[in-house]
Amino acid sequence: MSSDLAAGYAECARLTREYGTTYYWGAVLLPRERRRHVYAVYALCRLADDIVDAAGATTARVEATEVALDTFEARFAEALAGRPDDPTMAAIAATVTECGIDPECFERFFAAMRMDLTVDHYDTLADLFGYMEGSAAVIGEMMLPVLQPLNPAAREPARALGFAFQLTNFLRDVGEDLDRGRVYLPRDVLGRFGADPWRHQVDGPWRQAMSSLIDTNRELYDTARAGIAMLPPASARCVATALALYQQILDRIEARDYDVFSGRARVPTWRKALTAVAVLIGGPRVVIRAQPVRGAVRPGPVEA
Repeated sequence: MSSDLAAGYAECARLTREYGTTYYWGAVLLPRERRRHVYAVYALCRLADDIVDAAGATTARVEATEVALDTFEARFAEALAGRPDDPTMAAIAATVTECGIDPECFERFFAAMRMDLTVDHYDTLADLFGYMEGSAAVIGEMMLPVLQPLNPAAREPARALGFAFQLTNFLRDVGEDLDRGRVYLPRDVLGRFGADPWRHQVDGPWRQAMSSLIDTNRELYDTARAGIAMLPPASARCVATALALYQQILDRIEARDYDVFSGRARVPTWRKALTAVAVLIGGPRVVIRAQPVRGAVRPGPVEA
């Protein structure tokens, strides 16, 4: 590996360690040559997401954000064509090529990023799943060639895990998203209980709506959990750790009495490390429940 490419992978690892700690701790359990690919996929998504999540990006500076996103996608395309303009993009392109990630995944991903420029709410859960098809489920598909599943049936659990991770992020980050002028929690679920995030109040209706969405989220994790057994041991440990850590975010939200306005529900670093060690010692079964999997939540017609 050239020094430039090594520097690019080092930057991907830094981005993952700083901004995607759950991915980072899960990837620790992978062999080094696989680990760097997780970091590279995360870095691509992180850099694109940072463009649309910057202050005022989708409110005061929509046109400038669109240009920035177009430029970033063009840089990525150039890197895939063998013309990267910096070491980080070179590492990302090397991972896509080496792992054989389907280029169509990135078409869906960038289409979802563009939705953030014009869409600030979702009327139904199905509408939200439509957005997450390109912003979340597709991430699971990107990661599959990195994880090298033993069974092609692992695709649907991987997609479910992408949905589950992002829904957890949306539940955790309600306050931050409001500052960006967006509400990702679907209006039909909020309206069923009379909840309104714009009130910034943790009242009865808000608790009921959040509880309902957390139940939906946990069903997605149940669907995703079935895919762990379809992965080789190191990949299974990686996914099991990430899944366990993300589910702990839901536990933290509940422990905060569903207050996602005054601060972010966080899993402390020591607990992340402890979870990774527990999975390393006890194996993926640490997070595979003994009881039957509950009924899966299906995205419906938006699922590819």
